[in-house]
Amino acid sequence: MEPEANPEISQPDQRPSEHPLFLTAVAFSMGTTWGTYAISPMSWWVAAFCLLAAYGIYCCRARIGVALYVALAAMAVLGAIQVQLEQSATGSTPDLSRFTTGDQVTIIGHITRSGLMREQESLAFRTGNPQQEQRQTIDIETEKIVISQESGDESVPMEIGIRVNVHSQEELASSDDEPGRAAKTDVAAAEFAYGERIQFAAKLREPRNYGNPGSMDFRGYLQANGIAALASVRADRVQKLPGFSGTRFGYSRSWMRRSIVNHMLGFAEAKPGWASMSREEAAVLVAMIIGEQSLIQRDTRTDFQRTGTYHILVVSGMNVGILAFVIFWLAKRLRASEVIATLVTIGLSLFYAYMTDLGSPIVRAAVMLSLYLAARLLYRDKFSLNSIGTAALIMLLASPKTLFEASFQLTFLSVVVLGGIVQPLFERTTAPYQEATTAIGSIGYDAMLAPKLAQFRLDLRMIGARMSKLLWAGWMTPMMPQSFDAQVWGYRIAMWMVVAAVRAAVAVFNLMMVTTIIQVALALPMVIYFHRMALLGLPSNTVVVPLTSVLMPVGILATLLSYVSQSLAALPVALTAVVLHGITGTVRHLGGVRFAEVRVAMPTFAVFLIAAATFGFAMIAARSKKGWVAGLSVAGLFAAALLLVFPSTPRVRANVAEVTAIDVGQGDSILVISPDGHTLLVDGGGPVGGAHSDSFDIGEDVVSPYLWSRGITRLDAVALTHAHSDHLGGLHSVVANFKPRELWVGKNPETAAYRSLLRQAAIEGVSVIQRSAPDKFTFGRLQFEVLAPAADYVPGAQAKNDDSVVMEIAYGKNSALLAGDVEKRIETRIAAAAHHADLLKVAHHGSATSTTPELLNAVHPQFAVISVGYQSIYGHPKAVILSRLMAARARTFRTDMQGVVTFYMDGEKVVPASE
Repeated sequence: MEPEANPEISQPDQRPSEHPLFLTAVAFSMGTTWGTYAISPMSWWVAAFCLLAAYGIYCCRARIGVALYVALAAMAVLGAIQVQLEQSATGSTPDLSRFTTGDQVTIIGHITRSGLMREQESLAFRTGNPQQEQRQTIDIETEKIVISQESGDESVPMEIGIRVNVHSQEELASSDDEPGRAAKTDVAAAEFAYGERIQFAAKLREPRNYGNPGSMDFRGYLQANGIAALASVRADRVQKLPGFSGTRFGYSRSWMRRSIVNHMLGFAEAKPGWASMSREEAAVLVAMIIGEQSLIQRDTRTDFQRTGTYHILVVSGMNVGILAFVIFWLAKRLRASEVIATLVTIGLSLFYAYMTDLGSPIVRAAVMLSLYLAARLLYRDKFSLNSIGTAALIMLLASPKTLFEASFQLTFLSVVVLGGIVQPLFERTTAPYQEATTAIGSIGYDAMLAPKLAQFRLDLRMIGARMSKLLWAGWMTPMMPQSFDAQVWGYRIAMWMVVAAVRAAVAVFNLMMVTTIIQVALALPMVIYFHRMALLGLPSNTVVVPLTSVLMPVGILATLLSYVSQSLAALPVALTAVVLHGITGTVRHLGGVRFAEVRVAMPTFAVFLIAAATFGFAMIAARSKKGWVAGLSVAGLFAAALLLVFPSTPRVRANVAEVTAIDVGQGDSILVISPDGHTLLVDGGGPVGGAHSDSFDIGEDVVSPYLWSRGITRLDAVALTHAHSDHLGGLHSVVANFKPRELWVGKNPETAAYRSLLRQAAIEGVSVIQRSAPDKFTFGRLQFEVLAPAADYVPGAQAKNDDSVVMEIAYGKNSALLAGDVEKRIETRIAAAAHHADLLKVAHHGSATSTTPELLNAVHPQFAVISVGYQSIYGHPKAVILSRLMAARARTFRTDMQGVVTFYMDGEKVVPASE
């Protein structure tokens, strides 16, 4: 029986009415965006919807085309109505002001989510040397909070979510009377599990976003996960209480997840070979399958980010899709019907997503996949835009704010690219030739195909005939018995080899096409959310994605067999290790290339519109019958991606000097811009006390996004005042991201953190310049004078506040004094040499160790700015300092209250940006 021709191969449908649900989802999304940013009375939206609905019903009688557009407009209005209803229904956050006063409260609650215990490196605050500590992050739901008062303890029943950082070492303490800080004390860390009831005393603090443009909505992220407050406590100060609170299903999930992680980590060997894995590779396996990233080292994480392959570590929609494909394929091989295979795939995919315990993004990816598979039963197309639209529309109707989450946008855009651009291009390029390899021996099938495809089949048969003569007649025939028909079998095997080679070439070409188009099409959201353009994303993903497709099922099989027998699991574990070597080796080598990525500033609105319009044009043009139009759509995507890479113009005021205190919490980071556009960053913020986190970096996640939001992609200079972690910690990422021409340093002890910064500067080719008093130099049109440290200053073995570089910046009649963290002794000497300063960057975050009356009397500041953390654990700024500034008639600005604070100096006067 001859195979039937597939008319869809060479004739992709172009009618927009074929994708009504996709267009409906797009219209609803546009309305959701409109309703979010263009607030109008609800009555207006309802009236508009009613009018459109009535007109649409009227048009259905005679004008079907008009009715379609009216219906889309009505869906857009419905999106605006839905998002405003959701906003009005959102409950207010609980009032925690009684519990977040800075005093300790006693918390009694039960654990709702327990992270893994992990070894974490930190840097000693004074010595800057590395040290190890154990940490575990747990989420709890409180039962009651006890407040200690002079009249007695008050117990307040309250159910709120708190994220608790349980650590094995004492947190830093600080005293203004004793500048030294207490050393950390090692304590044994106990691991906590889901459902356990615990009691501990801690200082509660409400989540707060950094007050800079471009910063992540950390508060909103925690609220979406049910977290209303944060706390930190030492492990030995947590008391386990009798009883269990939680569900058996939740406990089973937590126990199974922890057990699976332990089994995977058990695959690691102390001395790994080619068929075994190291602990770091086992940690990568855990991240890829379970989604637990806390075990991955920072360098490994950075390499995955630089190569554009980080998505495989976060259990993204791709991971769920790979697993679903394997399940569906196995079900079909077991002769299950389409419906049964779909239901089994949906059930196991949802179970897998729930087991990963990663919250809404992965669950949403699994739900979206399930909806897509269900809709696929109706539309049948492999990547039907209607199926995609159905899945997206259901999720947006349930929660319109989902539209603004990066994970939803990336997942949705990825499948839209597959269905709207890649599939039509496949149908035009490789799909006809792949279909032409079907039943290659059937001559009658040739007549059912286009002439060029029939000629292609003839060419394959000719190649097969020549290969048959070469392979079999030449050297295999003497080895076979006389009854063996070498000519027949030789031709069959040769044709199998030819068809296999063609299909393999098509598969490789398809993979490269998919990878390239998705990388290019997603360039805009990747730049907006991550400021990255992975230049080696194509070769990296071309290797890593197929290996991941092998690793996911084999790794899961190895884990399941390890519960039965280590011997049975030996072969899958060895194959898993080999595949992991390929993934990590590719990422490590390509990630180490200097030009692996480009860090990109926030695009302008005009560039955003061009890129979005190009994407829409590509969606339409890819289905055009004219090949050159389809090619133009791909070329347009590349052009839009290149436009994003081009350096943007920094958004600065011309002919005025700028001094901006960036909100970095309890630390310092000051941006200085000269009237002619030269940029200097003084300090980069950092973790207080040297606490190190693999998931959060002040320089990468706070300072850099602010600079990118300003259109800054290159700094002229970076200055380090002194080597305390809250000034130095973020500079490693800043130097790597912005590649300054110069690094200014004072006289610092050779701590491990300081040496690491110098190594990073050397890697990036940055010139290191030491600054000390009485240096004077120009920076663009600004005049700089260094007031400290003295030329003969000798630092101690440990970093100190008095190591700080103090600089006076002058432009015309205006000046600003950046005092670092210097304390009384150095301030007294500075006061004798300092001039009047219109703006004072208050030293040491408003600590009583600094900002002496002598200094204030010498400089007479008109404005003062304090860079300090919200609800500072040190009580900064001190009341005595605020009183001194008030007495000196200095208007005081604070980053903990106002976020980023900017001042402009035009040479005649200083003006805060807020005025």
